[in-house]
Amino acid sequence: MNWTIKINEEDQYVEVVTSGDADKDGTLNMIKDMVRALSPRQIKKILIDHSNIDSVSGEALDIYDRPKEFKKIGVIPGIKVAEVVKPEHMEFFYFVETIYRNRGYQLTIFPDHASALEWLLE
Repeated sequence: MNWTIKINEEDQYVEVVTSGDADKDGTLNMIKDMVRALSPRQIKKILIDHSNIDSVSGEALDIYDRPKEFKKIGVIPGIKVAEVVKPEHMEFFYFVETIYRNRGYQLTIFPDHASALEWLLE
C-alpha cells in the first residue's frame, strides 16, 4: 500500500491518501508514519481517503487485535478518524469500524470525502 500525508494546519487535521492493496503490514506502516506526523503538533483529527485502494485483506483476528498494535505504536488517545471507502470495500471497513469503536476509538466510515470532512471538523 502507498500513501501520502498532508497536514492541514489551518483546520488542524491530517489527511492521508492511500492507493494500492491494503493489508496488515501496509496499514501498520501507514499508522507509524501518521504518528510521526501528528506527535509534534498534537493534532487529533485524521482523514484517511481509501478511495484509491484496489483491494483490502486481513484476517478477522488481525483486525480484532489491531487496536492493541495502535497503542504500541503510540497512537494518541482521543483521536478522531474519518475514513473514505469505496462501496465495494464498505463491508470490510464497517467491521474495522465496529472493532475500533468497541475499543473506544472515534472512527467512522464514509462513502465520500465531503461528508467525512464535515464530520471530522464538527
